[in-house]
Amino acid sequence: MSMNCLLCGVGGQGTVLASRLIAYAAMQKGLEVRTAETIGMAQRGGCVVSHVRTGDEIFSSLIPLGSADVIIAFEPAEAVRCLPYLKEGGFMIVNDKAIMPISASLAGSDYTAEKMLDFLKGKVFNLRIINGEEICKSCGSSKVLNVALLGAATSTGVLELSVEEMKAAIKARVPEKFLALNMKAFEACM
Repeated sequence: MSMNCLLCGVGGQGTVLASRLIAYAAMQKGLEVRTAETIGMAQRGGCVVSHVRTGDEIFSSLIPLGSADVIIAFEPAEAVRCLPYLKEGGFMIVNDKAIMPISASLAGSDYTAEKMLDFLKGKVFNLRIINGEEICKSCGSSKVLNVALLGAATSTGVLELSVEEMKAAIKARVPEKFLALNMKAFEACM
């Protein structure tokens, strides 16, 4: 039994915290866990990719191409960029709001979320698109997107973690003053 989860987004979206919540829940379940992050530009707006692998015989922290059971994408262009990691029949959870990278802005690129999402619709059979902005608005904070996306991923069953196990990880790792807000976001995408 093993699971490969790749999380991708841009700096400041909570990608690393989301990966740590998955890893913590898996460790609490008694699973072996390997994680790695690749963080670009080391600031808000740079690309961030986190690898979370669970299972009995995992020798590398990095997910090989074509091996991710699930990709949790915080931004559509990052979803497209990381698509080669998704295995055939894998799941992809994508936030629908685009964040134009600085490089695209400076180049005058015509970048829209719709183009990226249309491309993904043609390539990914198990695709769930989340209106992250609406969920964050209903929760009263733009900082809960990461936990909302975790709720969506948990609901697929592909993480091999139950709703209760993920909620326990959130309770253990999210500060008390933000707990109710994060629980609301988690449940909004179930």
